[in-house]
Amino acid sequence: MPDAPAHGTSPAHGTSPAALRGPGGRPLRVAHLTTVDMSLQLLLATELRHDVESGFETYGISAPGPYVAQVEALGVTHVPLPALTRAWNPRGDAAAARELLTALRRIRPDVLHTHNPKTGVLGRILGRAARVPVVVNTCHGLWAQAHDPLAKRALVLGAEALAGRFSHAELYQNGEDRRTLARAVPARRSRVVGNGVDLDRFATGPDREAARARVRARLGVADGELLVAGVGRRVAEKGIREYAATARALTGKARFAWIGPDDPDKSDALADALGGVEFLGERDDMPDVYAALDLFVLPSYREGFSRSAMEAAACGLPMVLSDIRGCREIGTHGEHLLLAPPGDPAALTAAVDRLLTDGDLRRRLGGAARRRAHREFDQREVARVSVQTYAAVARARGLGWPTASPHSRDDQSLRDIADR
Repeated sequence: MPDAPAHGTSPAHGTSPAALRGPGGRPLRVAHLTTVDMSLQLLLATELRHDVESGFETYGISAPGPYVAQVEALGVTHVPLPALTRAWNPRGDAAAARELLTALRRIRPDVLHTHNPKTGVLGRILGRAARVPVVVNTCHGLWAQAHDPLAKRALVLGAEALAGRFSHAELYQNGEDRRTLARAVPARRSRVVGNGVDLDRFATGPDREAARARVRARLGVADGELLVAGVGRRVAEKGIREYAATARALTGKARFAWIGPDDPDKSDALADALGGVEFLGERDDMPDVYAALDLFVLPSYREGFSRSAMEAAACGLPMVLSDIRGCREIGTHGEHLLLAPPGDPAALTAAVDRLLTDGDLRRRLGGAARRRAHREFDQREVARVSVQTYAAVARARGLGWPTASPHSRDDQSLRDIADR
């Protein structure tokens, strides 16, 4: 299987995918597996919607939670795994594995698409045990970095290498992760798909100034005052401690906020207040919130391919991101954004201060970031590649899945992939 084409060279937006059908021409059953329902809604909503619109019988499998109603509103059937948690726990994980195996045997999906570290490992192995015809995994970012202890890196890479032997295809959001696992996962079974967001939702438009004024008024931000924010779960690996140190060092130059949900299941969850930062919690009006900002900052230690940074870029915000895989893919230092080493509050402070004091640089980087986002970060294209991958695996395995339009342009692209 060859690498996916660059986003800018794929078929035009709005072109419908070839309508794959299951055995006998019935609707294809596609199940997406994540640890929590938040991932189904916040990370995969566009992909789920794409599957539903493609005529697939679409399932979302995860621990139940507050996002289930939103997932089901997309036309997706949610399958709950009550024992599943984000934290690793041998007894709980064994119970979750039994629930997953039972669910797979009940719904009998044609495709199991796994996501997230834990469910990526469990799902690939149990998907094959349940004889799911096509098992595909998306690596949203290896959960170990080069600076992590050797024992952690060995555990993570060993688990991924093992699980990778059970999938039929591996999709990577960034090329660095693919290269890291190249010895375990042959190139013919992998491809780099990048990542994307709903560009229509995060497009700049005539309502932007009204939204900016409305949100800033609610937050009590004065005219002419600069507003800086980061977006992500409230955990240490997002670099929030370093961000707070920067906020304290630059007191008086800007207001600093952090937006995102608590994540109490994680061992690095941050429950205490950190001086200099206003924690605004989770918001459902993020396009308006981005419009209210003057600068976006994400000093994360680990990202697969940062979704919040893509959203900020699509909204034309200047950015300071960590110099790590998953953030470097957002743009080039000095051209689209500024990069700072992770875990280095002094370097982060210098980069943020530079943008706070240089309005022309903010405008130049923000404009360049927006143009790049609209060329490269359309999540509909990522969803299309997933469907192409399902078809390629099915053809290679001789599963005989038909398409509704055998002579369409998209169907030809699927044959090309399968033949290689």
